[in-house]
Amino acid sequence: MTAVEEGDLVARVEGAAGIIRLNRPKAINAVTLEMFRDIEKALDRFEADANVGVILLEGAGERGLCAGGDIRTLWESSKVKGDLGKILWREEYILNARIKKFPKPYVAFMDGIVMGGGVGLSAHASHRVVTDRTKLAMPEVGLGFFPDVGGTYLLSHSPGEIGTYFGLTGQTMNGPDAIHAKFADWVVPASRLPELREALTKVRPGATAAEIGKLIDGFATGETAGPVAAKEPIIDALFGFDRMEDIFAALKRAGSEFAQATLKTLNEKSPRGMVVTLKLLRLARTASSLEECLVREYRAALEVFRSDDFREGVRAAVIDKDRNPTWSPPGIEDVTPDMLAPYLAEIGTDELKFN
Repeated sequence: MTAVEEGDLVARVEGAAGIIRLNRPKAINAVTLEMFRDIEKALDRFEADANVGVILLEGAGERGLCAGGDIRTLWESSKVKGDLGKILWREEYILNARIKKFPKPYVAFMDGIVMGGGVGLSAHASHRVVTDRTKLAMPEVGLGFFPDVGGTYLLSHSPGEIGTYFGLTGQTMNGPDAIHAKFADWVVPASRLPELREALTKVRPGATAAEIGKLIDGFATGETAGPVAAKEPIIDALFGFDRMEDIFAALKRAGSEFAQATLKTLNEKSPRGMVVTLKLLRLARTASSLEECLVREYRAALEVFRSDDFREGVRAAVIDKDRNPTWSPPGIEDVTPDMLAPYLAEIGTDELKFN
């Protein structure tokens, strides 16, 4: 094993499988810039190796695949007006797009916690496996941010308004609901992952996507919808609007237990983050590709990185952990078109280039 393989990222060949293991279990495998770069190098190597038939992404430890990006380091850079956000998100988003188009089957084990940057590394895979322990979420609006890493693309392709609901509330999906929301493809019991993993190392080099899918089918439970899917008609009625004010009004009118709980959740989120998120989700519905959404997300992310809301959201959730952010502005009605405009501005074509 090389020094890289012994560090925060394990990248090695086992049989016919190119293994990529996120290896920071104490941090629930939160991903750093260096790890993104090491994943790129591993994909280069595995793509060129004719003996590698499949890529397998997994997380070390029992808690989950990945809790997201290394948000504390981003917060520290933002505080001193550094450029880590510009560098990290550019390289991360280019990697997200590469995973989507990777020429060999790419299997992601989305076991346990899968959030933020972890979604970007797994939900664009060709073969996405969730388990009975999966807790998948895009909680960025609670950090003064929005669902990035192609999250706006994924959420906008969920059925009905399910994606709008998950994107704005940051609520957690279990495995079957992740399939319903089109973030995953199979539920495999966590107890059977070692057996599936072993089978993947024995596939033939050159195995087709269909062959890998058939192999995974043999381990899957067949579940395709969870508790949130059952609420889809209600969610469609409450979230089928293009303005946050209208969503809030619908929730207040509904008055049901679900509506009131959802309203309480939204009242804890960044008003600016919610308005930006809803706009990006609606724009993503007519996007022609993941790359188009990533370019738009990158422009918005650069603006987020400069914002007080991002620093305040991370402070309250990650640094001081008081869960009591002071958002600016304090209400959705205070988010003006002028505030929104910089998040949607065009960026130069040299800012984010895909191979």
